[in-house]
Amino acid sequence: MIVGAGPNGLAAGIEMARAGFHAAIFEAAATIGGGARSASLTLPGFVHDACSAVYPLAVASPMLSQLPLAGHGLEWTFPPAPLAHPLDDGTAVMLESRIDDTARGLGGDRHAYIDLFEPLVRDYQLILEDILGPIRFPRHPIATTRFARRAVASARRLADHFFEGDRARALLAGLAAHSFLPLEKAPSAAFGLVLGMLGHAVGWPIVRGGSQRLIDAMASYFQAYGGQIYTDVHIRSLRNLPVVQAVLMDVSPRQMARIGGIWLPRLYRRQCRAYRYGPGVFKIDWALDGPIPWKAPECARAGTVHLGGTFDQVADAEAAVARGEHPDRPFVLLAQQSLFDATRAPAGKHTGWAYCHVPNGSKVDMAERIERQVERFAPGFRGTILGRHTRTAVEMERYNPNFVGGDINGGLGDFRQLLMRPAVRHDPYATPIEGLFLCSASTPPGGGVHGMCGYHAARQAVDLLARAARRPAGQYV
Repeated sequence: MIVGAGPNGLAAGIEMARAGFHAAIFEAAATIGGGARSASLTLPGFVHDACSAVYPLAVASPMLSQLPLAGHGLEWTFPPAPLAHPLDDGTAVMLESRIDDTARGLGGDRHAYIDLFEPLVRDYQLILEDILGPIRFPRHPIATTRFARRAVASARRLADHFFEGDRARALLAGLAAHSFLPLEKAPSAAFGLVLGMLGHAVGWPIVRGGSQRLIDAMASYFQAYGGQIYTDVHIRSLRNLPVVQAVLMDVSPRQMARIGGIWLPRLYRRQCRAYRYGPGVFKIDWALDGPIPWKAPECARAGTVHLGGTFDQVADAEAAVARGEHPDRPFVLLAQQSLFDATRAPAGKHTGWAYCHVPNGSKVDMAERIERQVERFAPGFRGTILGRHTRTAVEMERYNPNFVGGDINGGLGDFRQLLMRPAVRHDPYATPIEGLFLCSASTPPGGGVHGMCGYHAARQAVDLLARAARRPAGQYV
């Protein structure tokens, strides 16, 4: 039995079903998907991604990439350029698919960029197998050690070591800011390296028709193995669960403590309650009368655009959030899916998707500040807005209880919680109750739509059932 039908819950269900068990998933919401749902949030005919929108980790995932999801309706769309980072001089730094093409736009930092990313892109599959795996000794120590030597640093230290010009430093700042950490704090460099590496190795695709299509394809594949999905079923306590021998919970540690209650040992319950969450997000979706009028026309080639300016400007914004402040010029992550997927909007119209980081639990409306940042690099943008839909950090948690305080990343990604999440245990997926597992983004390898948290937890459950030999394959799990 799996509680929660987000990407990790579905991945866990798929792995259990493929192992020969009859698996069922129970979802509290009316629709499955967790952080990967789509809806008409603004005006009729406009399809918006309610949370996640761009999926480099999904197409590179050692699990998801091996599933025949195309046969279940999934179609990826790859923009010509994964990423644009516009600057105030009217140009944009472009993360192109080819390393050399990216490096040509970095001036004197061209060779340094190639030296940094070329070995990572060459070995990206080996690196991902280790960093997306459970905590263990690396299976590919040479490739992973080469990555780790750079990744354990802060983004600022990495930038200072490799780059001199503003363009390369700005590009790295935007990539590293996906860590939700101050850029002066380690391991923010790791997030920038992984995302840059994936941009060159596999791209930053979107899902044709909306993110919900990824979830629907996973659900269809799961059901092809006999899996069952039930929505509008809210599991409030372990007492609500049927008598089964394996339960996988795609929930946050805070929810686990609440659901487990007195049945969980006091120490584990205390550790779950003490789990630390990172900054939240303020999210905005737009229905637009036309494409975003970028000053740098090359931005129209990119599915994702980072808005924040120079390295120092991005760093200042992220440092302010870490101090509990709401920056006047936030770092904004923006996606323009309809430029590459005509199913997202009526003919001639477009969609826009964006969020910025805010302190955890924020109720502040950042729409005006986000739109000022877009206007900064795309004068006249406000004139294209036909409708908007916003969610504060608190409302993001209401949308998906796993987003505690608006934290969409499954918890603070500092060293301590990357290595010990959600609690100090030899097996991060198993709880002290035999047969009860945690499989959310609050377990290794952490946030992102890759399904690996669910996969690893399911493998632990399968191993437990095999050792116990209490039932033959095919009975209810």
